[in-house]
Amino acid sequence: MSSFWVHPALVMLAGAAVLPLVPARARRGWLLLVPVLAFVRTLGLEPGTYGEVRFLDWTLTFGRVDRLSLVFGYIMTLMAVLATLYGLHVRRVGEHVAAWVYVGGSLGAIYAGDWLTLFGFWELMALSSVFLIWYRGRPESLGAGYRYLLVHMAGGVALLAGIVLQYHATRDLAFVALDVNAPTAATYLVMLGFILNAAVPPLHAWLPDAYGEATFNGSVFLCAFTTKTAVYALARGLPGLDLLVPLGVIMAVYGVVYAVLENDSRRLLAYHIVSQVGYMVAGVGLADPDTPVGQLALNGACAHAFAHILYKGLLFMGTGAVLHMTGESRFTRLGGLYPKMPWTFLFTLIGGLSISAFPLFSGFISKSMIVAASFEDHRLWAGFGLMLASAGTFLHTGLKVPYFIWFGENHCAPAVWERARDPGWNMNLAMLLTAILCVFIGCYTPYLYAMLPYQPVTYQPYTSYHVAETLQVLLFTALGFYVFLKKLTPEPTISLDTDWFYRMGGRAFLRLARGPVNALDAWWGELYRRVGLEGLMRRARAAGWFDQRVIDGAVDGLAAAVRAGGERLRALQRGPVQESLLLALGVTVVALLGVVLVRVFLP
Repeated sequence: MSSFWVHPALVMLAGAAVLPLVPARARRGWLLLVPVLAFVRTLGLEPGTYGEVRFLDWTLTFGRVDRLSLVFGYIMTLMAVLATLYGLHVRRVGEHVAAWVYVGGSLGAIYAGDWLTLFGFWELMALSSVFLIWYRGRPESLGAGYRYLLVHMAGGVALLAGIVLQYHATRDLAFVALDVNAPTAATYLVMLGFILNAAVPPLHAWLPDAYGEATFNGSVFLCAFTTKTAVYALARGLPGLDLLVPLGVIMAVYGVVYAVLENDSRRLLAYHIVSQVGYMVAGVGLADPDTPVGQLALNGACAHAFAHILYKGLLFMGTGAVLHMTGESRFTRLGGLYPKMPWTFLFTLIGGLSISAFPLFSGFISKSMIVAASFEDHRLWAGFGLMLASAGTFLHTGLKVPYFIWFGENHCAPAVWERARDPGWNMNLAMLLTAILCVFIGCYTPYLYAMLPYQPVTYQPYTSYHVAETLQVLLFTALGFYVFLKKLTPEPTISLDTDWFYRMGGRAFLRLARGPVNALDAWWGELYRRVGLEGLMRRARAAGWFDQRVIDGAVDGLAAAVRAGGERLRALQRGPVQESLLLALGVTVVALLGVVLVRVFLP
């Protein structure tokens, strides 16, 4: 290693490794200390290249720090602090460990300077985050977690294939922008791996499926890291790829449409992640680094990712608090909770106004940058599509979620109503801090704009035209909500999405495996037993008989004969045989002496 450098991911991973050893009485302090240290470490980073390690013929770079990675690292570690505070009272140590390893994987991917390091941390994110779904302990969570893991492993394979092809073509592992003007198979495979994590339709259905089944605390982590890390990877590796613009607009509208059909509040928010990430994906597609419009679009994508992590985290905190305190997240089993949970309502409303890009809230100063870049790039269809999605976002997240949980008709079961109340101090404090940040960013634009990659940021969101235009769209949306309130009343239905194909495909495969394939296997096994195995056994028995009767008979018979002869000789060994041999020896000696004497005296 060229120099010692403390990676923010190392802080999170080391903290996760030590956490199970920390005594219970000191655990809350450790839970607060570790993410705060990671955040402080991020604040102390300076642009440069750090943590270079020689591995075989490659140089792995764990710390590529520049303005793009800094803004994402800042918000990721800040969200780790807020999300850990929110779940401070959770006693399952494994859930905290999984969350921190997940954060460490995200930070490792953000600061990775080469494709191999990126891939390693990319897979670490998928393998650790699935436990935030499984820890809920429901059968539905188990199935959603398996589907989540399978889909992400498939995306990882596509990404790895793209990396291999890219290295084969360039012999360079540096994680830099690919040539989007002359895309190759490697470019599209890398894009496929990235957009799967970004939840681009039709590769998006894992997101509402999994996030709606995660633990109340796990969903706060999940909504912040996977899709935004994918946005960072797209901004780093594929800025200006034109295909991303229509994909982003489709995402923005698609998520809003499916949110109309949702009865579960957290699944509704999950579909709005798809919609909001669509703005970022479109911004990356517009982000030609050599043009002012492209720089504005990339700044907008980064700013919206920053703002989205906060307000979406706040929304999942609010609905998670409802789930945690009542055990319910479905609109048709909630309603009228305002007297029981007023603070939770207030915080969730702030999140809803922020995601709806209401003036003085964070979404207003970030989302509008991407929309403005669309119009300045003369892509009117993209700009109007994103504005349409913005109206739908306010309709469902800004109005539908607060109304049907805290107002509207009370559908709560007696036990649910009895349990309902504002959550504990740590959850309220986390929601309060996040809500303050949502308002602060919306009111004081230099705080966020000063962190963006391209400086100086000259965009001014608070113009009279933009404020008037936004208020008109939002107020007419509110009027439409009031007029069509009965039509928007949630119903306990199930929305079919693209996950239907692999769900039904999995069932069809299982039926095929249990039916024809199993029958074929049984038939083949019986055929082998009758024709192959029984014939083999007959030949083996014949060989055994021949060995026993013929080979062993001959060998054993000869051995028996030799042994019998030996026994007879043994019986004679001490009697006549010895005497005869001695007599023969004596006669031989006398004969030899006689011959010698004759030759001497009778020459």
